[in-house]
Amino acid sequence: MGLILILLGVIAFIVVATSKFKLHPFLTLILASFIAAFAYGLPSQEIAKTITNGFGGILGYIGLVIVLGTIIGTILEKSGAAITMAEVVIKLFGQRFPTLTMSIIGYLVSIPVFCDSGFVILNSLKQSMAHRMKVSNVAMSVALATGLYATHTFVPPTPGPIAAAGNLGLESQLGLVIAVGVFVAAIAAFAGMLWANRFKNEEPDGEGAEELTQQLDQLDDLKNAYGKLPSPAKAFAPIFVPIALICLGSIASFPSKPLGEEGIFSLLVFLGQPVNALMIGLLLSLSLLKSDKKIAEFSERISQGLVVAAPILLITGAGGAFGAVLKATEIGAFLGSSLSALGVGIFMPFIVASALKSAQGSSTVALVATSALVAPLLGDIGLDSEMGRVLTVMAIGAGAMTVSHANDSFFWVVTQFSRMSVKQAYRAQTAATLIQGVTAMITVYLLSLFLL
Repeated sequence: MGLILILLGVIAFIVVATSKFKLHPFLTLILASFIAAFAYGLPSQEIAKTITNGFGGILGYIGLVIVLGTIIGTILEKSGAAITMAEVVIKLFGQRFPTLTMSIIGYLVSIPVFCDSGFVILNSLKQSMAHRMKVSNVAMSVALATGLYATHTFVPPTPGPIAAAGNLGLESQLGLVIAVGVFVAAIAAFAGMLWANRFKNEEPDGEGAEELTQQLDQLDDLKNAYGKLPSPAKAFAPIFVPIALICLGSIASFPSKPLGEEGIFSLLVFLGQPVNALMIGLLLSLSLLKSDKKIAEFSERISQGLVVAAPILLITGAGGAFGAVLKATEIGAFLGSSLSALGVGIFMPFIVASALKSAQGSSTVALVATSALVAPLLGDIGLDSEMGRVLTVMAIGAGAMTVSHANDSFFWVVTQFSRMSVKQAYRAQTAATLIQGVTAMITVYLLSLFLL
């Protein structure tokens, strides 16, 4: 019982430090690592080594992938590629299904671009579509937000799912994580879209709502600010070519060796390694650079990407340190046997992640911290297989979207740009994320019945 009380105390420290005292998650997780190490009685001479090895170990696997993915996303964001991707979807789906179209746009854009940035970039497009298709701005906002949110929590190379996969030993199987994540994210996005349809006739009631009809020229201004938009091929290639290569590399590495063991096999295994695939994506993104001084522009985009990636790397590394400390204690075996007796199984990662997400607001922190926490337990709760680990990432992702409310920056981005009141945003956006998380978890559970 003492082991569980210590763990609950450490989790409470993480929640209180990040939510009430606004301590940075990086420092919070490092402090939690030391607290857990001392509380569980690890030898004092081993504590620093365990923490530093855990920190460096996870970044050695996944750090470059996070950096490269973030730089590609920055280039796509600054070049107007997200607008091009959105316009392609509009042409494909037309105006018959406005909320579905908006949801698909968000689903695609948030794979390379953070959901917060994606919403800001696409806000003018969303307003224009809502006016043109005579659909409530609330419904279109929730459809866009939930589409963005789905791939943000489930599909690499978004940093949160990558970090969770790394903590659970899946750094060489990102293709499988992507394949399952794309499916689960699609179900979650569809659930969010259905909820958005409830608000088709409800207009925003927040401050400045009456100004929305006066802002329809912003989309043209936004396009003009980007200059000539990139072609669809140039816009999609930097993200979908690496994803395709990673998936093909995973297929080539199947035990049955469907592509043989030489020639094309060796090439795909090489190209399918996440770092190599994302380097190709980075090279493809060079075609999106617009200025005459492309080297200077490229260097600026790298700097901007590194600024975004730095806190994610630190949080990911701190999560690895926290996980390493827990692995060095007896809590894993004890909790594993206790949870096995309760039959919680795949629901346990979801419960922990949803508690962390709801309490402190950050989906990325919830993904990193929960994956570090549950990694030592997988063998004891029957999830130690490759597919068990993949579904654990999905369960954590489902929890990491449950729920987005006032302590989440994304909630405020959606609320402010959509001109919703806080009360309305809780009914529309927060409730949507609850439905998304629960629906995604049910999907993961059903998959576990067939795949485990």
